[in-house]
Amino acid sequence: MSRGLGITLAIVGVLLLVVFLVFGSYVSAKNQMVAKDEAVKAAWSEVDVQLQRRADLIPNLVETVKGFTKEESTVFGDIANARAGLLNAQGPQARIAANGQLDSALGRLLALTENYPQLRSSDQFMRLQDELAGTENRISVARKRYNDALQDYNTFVLQFPNSVWAGIAGFHVNNAFFTASPAAQSVPQVKF
Repeated sequence: MSRGLGITLAIVGVLLLVVFLVFGSYVSAKNQMVAKDEAVKAAWSEVDVQLQRRADLIPNLVETVKGFTKEESTVFGDIANARAGLLNAQGPQARIAANGQLDSALGRLLALTENYPQLRSSDQFMRLQDELAGTENRISVARKRYNDALQDYNTFVLQFPNSVWAGIAGFHVNNAFFTASPAAQSVPQVKF
């Protein structure tokens, strides 16, 4: 009888150890997923701050350009609509799409400078353009950090056994990557 009791206790001990190890694996994976998800949110927040900074610069740039180019109202309307779309967009996917539209409209505005040499010589325009260029660099860095954090999160969630724990804990792959806008993928025309 004591031998049967010893075997039973050993089996119960092994089962408890297995349960403890599985539970420990789950808790560890879940804590890491929470940390990685928060890193993605923080990285997105930085992108969002820089997009807002650019959106705040655009009205000053538009007003400066308007002073030199009265007949370009279509471009100004497109920029106003694209900026409003960016400011009203909710969530990373919508903000990313709205940002692409704003990039395109802003590109058309900056292309106007080729037709107006007096605009290019304006100190105010040049300062705003430099500030916009600096903001674009900040956006680029923030987008890369966001995409890196998102890739790290997705990789972790997809690895076994994390994929099992992610399903149980409600974590899912997030495909809201920032990609280049279609306009940025075309080769610019250079004319001399």
